Amino acid sequence: MVYRVKDLMTKDIVDVSVDDTVAGASKVMAEKQRGYALVLKEGRPVGIVTERDLVWKVVAKEMDPSKVKVGEIMASPLITVDPDADLSTAAEIMEKSRIRRLPVARGDILYGVVTTRDIVQHFNEYVKRAVLDVVRFTIPTLM
Repeated sequence: MVYRVKDLMTKDIVDVSVDDTVAGASKVMAEKQRGYALVLKEGRPVGIVTERDLVWKVVAKEMDPSKVKVGEIMASPLITVDPDADLSTAAEIMEKSRIRRLPVARGDILYGVVTTRDIVQHFNEYVKRAVLDVVRFTIPTLM
């Protein structure tokens, strides 16, 4: 069975505007308990801001988060994956791009986000099921 990105993605999208301050974006991310927010400009996805961006690009440089705009520190252009892509495609994109969060989109329509954690948890479940299948089929032959 081939699993698609849409089967595992998180559908609750956290978003902020390019014109929001880093302080405001941080509050939204904390409220939603997410380590990232998708960045929109005029309702269209244009980037992503992560905890790492906040720390490395603002805090470490001793910048004032209430004065820095999200658009100044976001990762852009936005790298995305189609909701119908298989998980191995998503994993390859993430590895090649060295990212841990991959927005799921088709054109300008955002469907969700798939993370490395989502993929690892899925494959952990797959491995557990495979091991149980092997044990189930081999135990009767050992007796």
